Amino acid sequence: MSAFRKFLPLFDRVLVERLVAETVTKGGIMLPEKSQGKVLQATVMAVGPGARNKNGELQPVNVKVGEKVLLPEYGGTKVDLDDKEYYLFREGDILGKYVD
Repeated sequence: MSAFRKFLPLFDRVLVERLVAETVTKGGIMLPEKSQGKVLQATVMAVGPGARNKNGELQPVNVKVGEKVLLPEYGGTKVDLDDKEYYLFREGDILGKYVD
């Protein structure tokens, strides 16, 4: 069974998988782990239904599964599912999404 069938975010939370850091430069130089830096791009893996506003109406989440998003440098909650690392963010913490 897929990890995403076992775990669904609640409210306006978004489950993302960070993109893997580049380990080799375009010129072929291997980068040590410390100099790779933190990857701020991620792929949306699951989204919650949304949060309720003051009137009790459901405000849907603005990102969809499969979209690429830009994350803040710090924050998010680490979640381990099927031996992989994912992160859980509130929709308001996501900085933006990439458009094709």
